Amino acid sequence: MRKRRSKVPPKPPPPQPRINERIRVPEVRVIDEEGQQVGVLSTAEAIAMARERDVDLVEVSGQASPPVARLMDFGRFKYEQSKKESEARKNQVKTRLREVRMKPKIDVHDIDFKTRTVEKLLRQGDKVKVTVMFRGREITHPQIGKNLLDRIFVNLEDVATKEKDAALEGRHMSMILIPDKRGIAARDRAAELEAEAQNGAAQAGEEPESESGEPVTAAASGD
Repeated sequence: MRKRRSKVPPKPPPPQPRINERIRVPEVRVIDEEGQQVGVLSTAEAIAMARERDVDLVEVSGQASPPVARLMDFGRFKYEQSKKESEARKNQVKTRLREVRMKPKIDVHDIDFKTRTVEKLLRQGDKVKVTVMFRGREITHPQIGKNLLDRIFVNLEDVATKEKDAALEGRHMSMILIPDKRGIAARDRAAELEAEAQNGAAQAGEEPESESGEPVTAAASGD
């Protein structure tokens, strides 16, 4: 019989702050709706103040002495917090693990192509698993695969870091690379500067033109 996998219990929800009559301590340090300190009041006085202002008394720091409580619209506060968390999840970039495979007997041209593919995936923010696949007796020469992976990493070490070094798993040898965002930005900036320098050199080397648009040539000197 197959053993049933035990279900992982769900994570308990984060504890909710105590509000109003749930605050059991005798006194609290009160902060008003504008963030200004009111002072230390008995909890009953603080709750009464909240009622007069049509807000809640919310304990925000239970470990302080005395605990700190703030006057706020707790329902609105929870709604705004939920909205912020939802926006954060929406904007969160999910990192994917992509894989680029190759054989030990790969052509130099194909190595360059695979390297460019890995860099493209890294620039998209993905992790990349670079794998060398061995067949037959190729597995007796794992160093070939190691040298190949090292060569690819050397070409990418300014835009990537190793999360996992090259390791043999069955008939596959793999390493995992993750993007180095600072390195990618630095490489892009260096490419921009090089392009600007080449542009400047090309413009400096252009022949001056006359008003008619014809290039001006130096007159031959004669005796």
